[in-house]
Amino acid sequence: MEALWEALRSVRVVDLIDIGLVAGLIWLTIIWLQATRARAALAGLAILGAIYLVANQFDLQLTSWILQAFFATSVIVVVVVFQEDIRRFFEQLARVGRSQPQRNATDALDHLVRAVARLAHDHHGALVVFPGEDSLDRHLDGGIALEARLSEPLLLSLFDPSSPGHDGAIVMEGDRIARFAVHLPLSTDHDQLGQRGTRHAAALGLSERTDALCLVVSEERGTVSVAQAGLLRTLERPELASAVLRDFLFESSGAGDERSSWRRVLGRWREAGAAGLAATLFWVLAVPGASPVEVERDINVNVVDLPAQWVLEGVEPSHVTVVLSAPRRDLVLLGEDDVGVQINAVLAELGRRTFAVGPEQVSVPRGVEVLSVEPENVKLSLRRGSRN
Repeated sequence: MEALWEALRSVRVVDLIDIGLVAGLIWLTIIWLQATRARAALAGLAILGAIYLVANQFDLQLTSWILQAFFATSVIVVVVVFQEDIRRFFEQLARVGRSQPQRNATDALDHLVRAVARLAHDHHGALVVFPGEDSLDRHLDGGIALEARLSEPLLLSLFDPSSPGHDGAIVMEGDRIARFAVHLPLSTDHDQLGQRGTRHAAALGLSERTDALCLVVSEERGTVSVAQAGLLRTLERPELASAVLRDFLFESSGAGDERSSWRRVLGRWREAGAAGLAATLFWVLAVPGASPVEVERDINVNVVDLPAQWVLEGVEPSHVTVVLSAPRRDLVLLGEDDVGVQINAVLAELGRRTFAVGPEQVSVPRGVEVLSVEPENVKLSLRRGSRN
């Protein structure tokens, strides 16, 4: 603990900048981990990592070798498993600091909600996509450019069962319909989908991959559902879609006041605190913790392999001073039982009573170096007798 406080007292301005940058990266990683849908896979990798550390600590060579070979290819595994989440993360990172265009779609919401209620009443299926900040281009397939102002008659005609594109989705841009008859990626989350059809699978699939909001009208049930952030929920009444869409457009357009922006930032204070603490600990371990230091330890002398006919009455001196050199972090974790001095007294049978003490008689953990031992000799007091 003293070494930790000593390291913190030596912090410079550049160190604070260094810690701040690392804390920011850790904070972004935490946010990404909270948003990713592959958290179970990450937990599995973390468990394997913990098993590897334990196996390495207890010298389980076969387990360590197998896991080491696995982690050698773990970068490829992570890229394959999390490729969609990683791509989205970097896209969001690239948007930091950019102002998002204002969306002026709220005026057309009344027309949209009335059309959706009518479609639900008539059991005509529909799928409407409201983009967020993520790019949708690579997730959309087909479709016909329309660039028409949204109106209730236009929406009803596009989703009329006799329309060639009624099975596809329409993509909104502000108060305009940008494309129609668009095909979306399908979700495989059967727990949420249940008996729902392809439209719901498409809406949920896009919401799993982007921050878009998808509005779905069920052709079979005549209900209205919303898919957002990988969650699918059915609204009690079609009219409730108005509030959902207004909230979504308000957030995605950045139309809130400055105080609401600050509230969103401050809402992540737990993650920010954890990131700051982790970055500080990493700095302590990696920067001052990696610098070699020297310490003195008083170690008791332990006599081993004493012939059976001799009894040890005393050791002079009973302890020696050992100078150790190691990275600061290793010395902080060094316990009293990790360093020992052993004198092999097998030659006492030949009359020897004085034994040399050097670095070779000092047992230390790997990475710790013994610089010197004082005094260089110890004397044993022995008498003949039986040991009980």
